[in-house]
Amino acid sequence: MIGKKMQDALNKQINEEMYSSYLYLQMSAWFQSANLCGFAHWMQVQSQEETAHAMKLYSYILQRGGQVALAAIADPEAEWASPLAAFEAAYKHERHITGCFDKLLALAAQAKDSAAAVFLQWYVTEQVEEEANASLIVEKLKSIKDAPGGLMMLDRELAAR
Repeated sequence: MIGKKMQDALNKQINEEMYSSYLYLQMSAWFQSANLCGFAHWMQVQSQEETAHAMKLYSYILQRGGQVALAAIADPEAEWASPLAAFEAAYKHERHITGCFDKLLALAAQAKDSAAAVFLQWYVTEQVEEEANASLIVEKLKSIKDAPGGLMMLDRELAAR
């Protein structure tokens, strides 16, 4: 049986993951409107991944005999100054999510909930990958600056995700 504190914290994380999905879906729409279809595709795939992360939390709560309590999802930002600004926002958001999982892992340790700690390790590993992916694209965008050819090449690369 899952403890109430852990259950509540995991329910909050479901909301964080669904917000992440909304944010990346909004970014996808923004990239689509800028005719950067590869960027849009990358963000749409990212949105789907975040929904899957939320569902994994959802299932875990239920498997442990807990109650899922869904909350309203905040409106995501809708516009960015540039592709670089959008990916910097994505990278900042991924660092925020990493912090959320660090807190959840600390809560699991405090509650002596080894099942939750083991379950959360997957997310810790996943966040290393999430941050690295966003950071790499930020660095690529910085290196190409405003070169349209570079932006189009990166757009094509991201379409292959």
